[in-house]
Order: sequence, then C-alpha cells, then structure tokens
Amino acid sequence: MIYHLFLYLESIGVDFPGMGLMHYLSFRAMLSAVTAVLVSMYAGKRIIGLLQRKQIGETVRDLGLADQIQKKGTPTMGGVIIILSILSGVLLFCDLTNIYVLLLLLSTLWCGALGFTDDYIKVFKHRKEGMSEKGKLLGQIALGFIVGLTVWMSPDIVVREKVEVDTSVERTLETETTVTSGRYVEENVVKSTKTTIPFVKNHEFDYRWLSPFKGAWGWYCKWAIYVLMIVLVITACSNGTNLTDGLDGLAAGTSAVVGVVLGLMAWLGGNLINSNFLNIMYIPGSGEMAVFLSAFVGALIGFLWYNSFPAQVFMGDTGSLTIGGIIGVSAVLMRKELLLPLLCGIFFAESLSVLLQRFYFKYTKKRNGVGSRIWSMTPLHHHFQDKKAPDGPVLIPKPVPPQHEAKITVRFWIVGIILAVSTLALLKIR
Repeated sequence: MIYHLFLYLESIGVDFPGMGLMHYLSFRAMLSAVTAVLVSMYAGKRIIGLLQRKQIGETVRDLGLADQIQKKGTPTMGGVIIILSILSGVLLFCDLTNIYVLLLLLSTLWCGALGFTDDYIKVFKHRKEGMSEKGKLLGQIALGFIVGLTVWMSPDIVVREKVEVDTSVERTLETETTVTSGRYVEENVVKSTKTTIPFVKNHEFDYRWLSPFKGAWGWYCKWAIYVLMIVLVITACSNGTNLTDGLDGLAAGTSAVVGVVLGLMAWLGGNLINSNFLNIMYIPGSGEMAVFLSAFVGALIGFLWYNSFPAQVFMGDTGSLTIGGIIGVSAVLMRKELLLPLLCGIFFAESLSVLLQRFYFKYTKKRNGVGSRIWSMTPLHHHFQDKKAPDGPVLIPKPVPPQHEAKITVRFWIVGIILAVSTLALLKIR
C-alpha cells in the first residue's frame, strides 16, 4: 500500500527526497524483509501468549524420543505468525496489481486456511490425525489447478524470446525495474510451456516435447501436461515441507535458505539486462516476486526467534503447508520447478524416506511375514535421534552415538546451504 501511495503521489506531481527509491525492486525487497522480521518478532510474543492462554498445545506421539515427549503442550498453530508477517511486508511494499504477487497471495491464504483447518481439528476436535489425507490432497490439487490454469490462460504471464539488449546502457533505474524503454527491442511475446533445466546449452526444456500429438491437439496436450506438472510440483512441495517440520527450527531455517535463492532467481529472471547477461529466461513482471519472497524469508527469520531450540512455538500445518505452497508456486511461476529436487533436497530426502519406508515395510511383510525397515524411523531427521529400537529388522541401523536435536537441525541447514549454492551455480553450467 505504501508502494501504491507513492505511485499516486508521483502521478499528481508530489515529489520529495527519496521518493524514487520505491521504483527499485531491491530497495522494496529490503523494506519488505525488515518489516516481516519486525512484525514476526513483535506479534510472535503476543500470539504465543494467546495460544498459551487458550491452551492450544502440541499433541506429541510416543515415538520413543525423549526430546519429543518434552515438547508436549508447546503452543502450536504458530504458522499464523508467519502468514501475518508475510502479508504485512507484501501489502505494504509489493505491486498488488502484479499477477505473480496475486497468485502468491492466493496460495498463501489458501494453504494457510488448509493448514489451519487441519490444526483446528487436531487441537479443538481432539482428532490426532487432523484432516484426512485425501482432504488435504484435494485442497492442494485444487490450488495447483488454479495456478496452472492461470499460467495457461492469463495474458499477463508470458515469456519474452529473442530479447536484444543495448549493453552500453548505464545500469540505472531501468535495470532495476521490469518496465522497458525504447532502447530495448523485444520480439516474440509468447505463451510458453518452456522451463529451466540444467546442464544443457540454452537451459530450457519445453513440455511440448512430451506431447504425442501435433497441430491443435498438440497445443492442448502440451498445456495439459504443463498444468499437471504444476499440480504435482505444488502438491509435492507442500507435503515435503510438512514432513520436514519435525525438529525445532528445521523447516523454518531450511525454507529460509530456499526462499533466498528463489528470491534471487526471481530478481534475475525479471531483470532484462541480468537475464540477458546470464542467458536465462526473461519473464516480464516476475521480478516483483523478489519483494514477496523477501517478506517470506523475513517472516521465517523472525519466526526462528521463537522456534529455534528449545522451541517456544511450533508452526503446525498452518505454517508448513503455507511454506511449501509458496515455494512450489514461486518455482513454477519463475519456471524453475525442475531445479527443486536439488534446491529443496532436504524436503525431497525427507519425503522420499517416508515413501521408501512404507513401500519396503509392506513389501517385506508380504514376502517374509515380518515387516522390515530401511531406517529406524522416518521422516529421515528422526533416524539420527536417540530412540528405542524399532520392532523388526532395520536395514540402516541408527547412528552411534545418536545426535542431539539441535545438532541435527544445524547440520541439515548446512546441507541446505550447500544445495542452494549448487543450484545457483547451475546458472553458469551448460
């Protein structure tokens, strides 16, 4: 709203020192991040107090983990803090007419409502399972289709091809915005199903190549494949973050690292000169997502003030589903979804550990009559903790000595940072 207020004042001829700074994405991104951090820290203490007074505490399953049992009664549904902080930075400093920002706002509120419903059922209805898996899955798939169909149908979501840039232009205000002037020649404004893929010359993959048809049928088929891919990515990211949220600060810290990389990629991909220099896809208007993602990172950092070990509050599904939804939708909108297995390697490993554990247990039980496990416990982060021995044989025994929760979290953060840097390095590897 401050951004739009400044634009209005400028349109009526009002001018004062520093007013032009609002045109800079980098400046608004910094303000958005700082605002989200401060709101998260200020509102967090009050929301935690409210949750304590309402006795909205975490219900902990008996997994044989001493650290987990001690968490019983810790306030949950702290994802409300994250959502409130994101909205504060976004509503103040984002361009609220930008289609990418609108889709991210919708995703935040949609996933937040889905997670809040799940937490509400757990806490107030005393049903430990919360929403049914089918119910959550349907909600995530519905969001995926909304985003996918918007990417398909909206005339504001395009890719510019064959962009020629006058490299002699000074790096002034125009290089900071997504608005171009007559000094730039742009051709072929297209509705594209192209996305970014590493290790190839042009860094691009077209879902059209997967279509078995040509002509009109091929056009519809390629968009159907792309929309289904968007649904898969958003659903997988939302669930992957949810599974990672099991240790104090793990999901928030790892997601903040991912958010920094996505924000940087959004800024580069929405910047005419930088995208041309790096030979990456130029998506007009997508730079505004950098401001949104700055608020996202700021909200997570502020939340870590209370969520780091020992946690004073848990984000619950209200936070984890929202975080995953934002990451998935952001990656899709900036055409970076095929980089997520590396960038979100922690989430990917956590999800894969659960899927493999279930499959292996069912397979060995059917074959031998006794179910075996790959890890002593999943999601993967629990495997490294001190715990009682599981029933049945384990393919990979628990570590000796078992690790403290805080050490596991920090080591996962370090791995996440390594994966993030590796993802950025892919921009120059062809």
